[in-house]
Amino acid sequence: MQFGCSRDLWVFVLGRFPTKHTIGIPEFKYVANMHGDEVVGREILLHLIEYLVTQYGQNAEIEQIINSTRIHILPSMNPDGFEAVVRPDCMFSDGRYNKNKFDLNRNFPDAFEANTVEIQPETQAVMDWVESETFVLSANLHGGAMVASFPYDNSNAAVAAKGVTPDQDVFIHLAKTYSFTANMSRSDGCDDSNRFEDGITNGYTWYPVQGGMQDYNYIWGQCFEITLELSCCKYPPENELQTFWATNRPALIEYMKQVHLGVKGQVFDIQRNPIANAIVEVVGRNHICPYRTNQNGEYYLLLLPGNYTLNVTVPGFKSITQKLELPAGHQLYSALKYDIVYPGPAFRATTSTTQIPSCPKAVSVSSTNEAALLLSTTFTLCFSATPLLMMIFSTDTLSCILSSFW
Repeated sequence: MQFGCSRDLWVFVLGRFPTKHTIGIPEFKYVANMHGDEVVGREILLHLIEYLVTQYGQNAEIEQIINSTRIHILPSMNPDGFEAVVRPDCMFSDGRYNKNKFDLNRNFPDAFEANTVEIQPETQAVMDWVESETFVLSANLHGGAMVASFPYDNSNAAVAAKGVTPDQDVFIHLAKTYSFTANMSRSDGCDDSNRFEDGITNGYTWYPVQGGMQDYNYIWGQCFEITLELSCCKYPPENELQTFWATNRPALIEYMKQVHLGVKGQVFDIQRNPIANAIVEVVGRNHICPYRTNQNGEYYLLLLPGNYTLNVTVPGFKSITQKLELPAGHQLYSALKYDIVYPGPAFRATTSTTQIPSCPKAVSVSSTNEAALLLSTTFTLCFSATPLLMMIFSTDTLSCILSSFW
């Protein structure tokens, strides 16, 4: 879909089976440049694509990541904003906004207070994309600071006091994984007012954001997302980009591996048919929107090693609980697989014993512009006769696409 100045959103999908979701293989994504004047993330994601496809078959670590994960990369969520930057500036330019002068990171539905801004085509495209895939883990790349920020970005006393999620321990682990690997924790900060212990921060503690993308992913998309601020200068000189790539490459790789934390599996009935829309939550970690199985009956829960109790609810049946131990030193490239077989008719619930948690609707003001569609024609590159890369809004060759960005 073309919009604004007729610039497309491009998503690159890499994996052993790139053209569709495969049961048991988690979905991961990187998104950059939603503020068009914050360019470091855009450039390093382009380098990451090239690195992944050229290292496949040469580098065992990269091969294992690609074979065990379906990786989505959106280098620029705001290409109109990027092109609008006439005079690059370290602090601010009009390129932050999209063509309609909206801040895309204030443009998503918000669970804590009504967000009445008009949803933009880029935002709607990402919302549709999140809804269409079973994303498990994500990161949103920004510039203007050096820190890994995690949800919540917004809060209220009734839902989440002080912006703390029920998965605080996991988010701290995820943020530290990137921060420590990229040496953010050793940074003195970009100024005296922004010094972050361990190079991480809770988003709401830093400053509240209404309508942010990471909260939307976590609440409505069942996808853990953090925000990575990668550079003090939003639009640094070209000669510094190689250093940014070298600094962030190990962290980008290490963060992708975290999609295999915790537990995954399917919920079946007694005939081994998968049950869609079953609620699978950890006791004590109830989400604002309960996490549900997809059409294949799959669930993915990011958890650190420890002992947990799963609470499984199928509409019309009593909830069941399952004890679970996640040992330390789990496999690097697969979460613990734990399938659940739901009992038969004897477990059918009465109306008085069945309570299905509700979820706030992602209500927003629709844009008058046609919504952007990420999914269109696909093109698959083959390496050693193995399909590896799918490009949404594709062209003839990878080199042609990358050169159009560079």
